[in-house]
Amino acid sequence: MDNVLLARTLFGSSLAFHIIFATLGVGLTLMILIAEVVRLITKDNDYAILARRWTKGVAILLGVAIPSGTIVGVMMSLTFPGFIEVVGQVIALPFAIEIFAFFVEALFLSIYIYAANRLSSTMRIISVFFVALGATASAVLITNVQAWMNTPTGFEFVDGQFTNVQPWQAVLNPAFSYTAVHVVSSAYLTTAFVVISVGAYRLLRGNLSEKEVSYYRKGLMIALVLGAATSIWTASTGHKAAVGLHNYVPVKLAAAEGLFETQSHAPLAIMGTPDPEANRVVGGIEIPGMLSWLATGSTDGVVIGLNEFPREDWPPLFVHTLFNVMVGIGTLLIGLSVGALFWWILYRKKPYPTWLLLALVPSGAFALIGMETGWIFACIGRQPWTIMNFQRTADAATASGNLGFIFVLFISLYLLLLVITALVMRFYFHRNPLSNEFQVTTSV
Repeated sequence: MDNVLLARTLFGSSLAFHIIFATLGVGLTLMILIAEVVRLITKDNDYAILARRWTKGVAILLGVAIPSGTIVGVMMSLTFPGFIEVVGQVIALPFAIEIFAFFVEALFLSIYIYAANRLSSTMRIISVFFVALGATASAVLITNVQAWMNTPTGFEFVDGQFTNVQPWQAVLNPAFSYTAVHVVSSAYLTTAFVVISVGAYRLLRGNLSEKEVSYYRKGLMIALVLGAATSIWTASTGHKAAVGLHNYVPVKLAAAEGLFETQSHAPLAIMGTPDPEANRVVGGIEIPGMLSWLATGSTDGVVIGLNEFPREDWPPLFVHTLFNVMVGIGTLLIGLSVGALFWWILYRKKPYPTWLLLALVPSGAFALIGMETGWIFACIGRQPWTIMNFQRTADAATASGNLGFIFVLFISLYLLLLVITALVMRFYFHRNPLSNEFQVTTSV
């Protein structure tokens, strides 16, 4: 494995690990806010318990998200010093603002955790609103840099020097709006389905009291409503992202769909393998005109193919599979959540049937896989560029050796942290069972 690939793998594994905890931290704060609002409206203490127990989960997740996020920042500096040099001169602003977003999140989370029982419901809602706002803002600001890497703006490069640097123009780059919204919607979606999995699993196991069944049904209903809404929203933002790729990074869209020839009435290829020799996707299912419609709004729209670009500028063609997995999982989650809600509307007074709970249990794992696949596609689909059409990954990567040893070391560390986090979660909730929570009341 060459040094550039090792650098990419090392940084990518760090980001893939951190993004799990960051995503759940963003989504759970929104769910806590929803639970607090519903409690204020219904005066049902079960929603206070949901908020309280989800908050404990957030606190544990943050215990890993904060150090792993620090590792990602350090790893970026170590593995891609050439990129960091550009960041420092052009796109450092989002990183600076993100510190304040994290400050807001941490401050109000501390208030919410340690003073919740001394605050009214209204003040708790205000506190957790700022927690959710800070968490979402952090995600948006970090995503901003990823968006800028796809559509770099806000500077000129003359004679090896950066000139006419305009930080806000870099921040408000063309890809920012659709990338940020897509990342936020997918974070909410992923968290909702993780909660759905947990709730469905607990109901499926049985041996619950009537109060516990009622509690899990309420939590599951919040998650299902949020999951259905955000899965549809994420599909919409994903469509806007595809339009953005067509307009600004057409080579990435062409690789995602395995489109070699520029054409109108371009087909949407589902699965299969892009074959440069055959100049098409082999073994896939093609929907005529659908890609043109998705990218341009018309089946007559012209979509640029890979053959318009030098072969050395093509992304790896396996991004077609990544794209299909991401879209396929998103479609599955829409069907699961909408179908479960439809069943609840028809039979709301009946217990959830076993077959439905069995279908919902793996949805959280699917959502996590879809989220990770989306991030991998976003990064690998930009290759061979770190900054699109400006800086190649080979030029940004470190020339230092011993990356193989560091990679093994950090992979071992990440696996250890995953195990420890799971054990801490299990230990805390085992020592603090749900039955004890029904004895605790919270002021309205």
